[in-house]
Amino acid sequence: MTMADECDVSEIITTFLLNTSRLRQRLSTRDVHAAVRCGFEATKHATNEREADVIPLITGSVAEFYVDPMFPHVGDIDVMFYFSIFLAIPRGHPPPTQLPAEFHNYVKVHEIIDKNVPGYVALELRYLLTQRFDDDRYEYFEYDKGTYMLNNCLTASECGGTTVHGPALTSGPEESSWLLSTDSVICIRCLSWPSQAADWPTRHRNYGWPDSATLDCVVSNGCDLVGVAHRQCRQHACKSSKHQWRLSFSRAEIVLINSWMPLQQIAYHLLRVYVKTKRLTESVDNSEPAVMSNYHIKTLMLWACELKPRSWWTENLNLVRIGAELLNTLSVWLSDTRCPHYFVSNCNLLAGMLSPR
Repeated sequence: MTMADECDVSEIITTFLLNTSRLRQRLSTRDVHAAVRCGFEATKHATNEREADVIPLITGSVAEFYVDPMFPHVGDIDVMFYFSIFLAIPRGHPPPTQLPAEFHNYVKVHEIIDKNVPGYVALELRYLLTQRFDDDRYEYFEYDKGTYMLNNCLTASECGGTTVHGPALTSGPEESSWLLSTDSVICIRCLSWPSQAADWPTRHRNYGWPDSATLDCVVSNGCDLVGVAHRQCRQHACKSSKHQWRLSFSRAEIVLINSWMPLQQIAYHLLRVYVKTKRLTESVDNSEPAVMSNYHIKTLMLWACELKPRSWWTENLNLVRIGAELLNTLSVWLSDTRCPHYFVSNCNLLAGMLSPR
């Protein structure tokens, strides 16, 4: 095939993707599945605290994409959910006196403790908040220091009808044959932006993405904590792994990805389909977790949207060229065993996963 032929093919592919990826203007079948699944998850999962409410959040591709490609490539619904009686706060922050309405009239507040594993923390029980009847504000009582929340306090043992898939609890379509399966992730809500990512909102950006309004929206949403240990700690059965929680920025990612240009969303979709069809997110014999996941592709796209000018995307628009250059960046990351976390500056998403050359 000549270079001219290659250009013609890439132009055809670009035109096809641009013309068949439509903006969402109404509820899709996936949206209905996600809403129904949220209802199932909210009633199915519980803790030993009988009065705790379950608050779900739809995450993943259903929440991130506002374009609707011809072949959506959505295999399941991702749902995060937290309980109304648990809350996390950054270390050193005073306990809150007001909380959103979904929280219970008593709330156990855990302080986020840095454990020298970038992106992972521990949760130390510090306060019990109780709501006053006269003005709905909360007052607090202190716990003794040293009481840690274990990551298995909120797992499948207390959540029926699920199987454990890493931090996710996977539910099949048993409730109704037409529903997609669900990956449910139990988390602890943190209403504040974490100190582990303190430099993210203020770091220098040459090309104005994300803009100040998007930054403010991301930071005001805070983060979540998922009960899972770092891969190296799980492999070596570290005692500290029982206390590790991973910082989750799913809320931030939904806001950021929804602020992308349509062609950036299409490029993200193209990369996800490519790594899936090439089985790059699977291990050789499925005996151990794969080195690469969709999160590495998401991280790749987030960095590209921040570090590349708008003209890189729009001038001489060619989605095949864009995809090839992004995959080349990914290959360099894999070769160097270095995938920088988008939010936590000292966190390498490939740490301990590959042997450097």
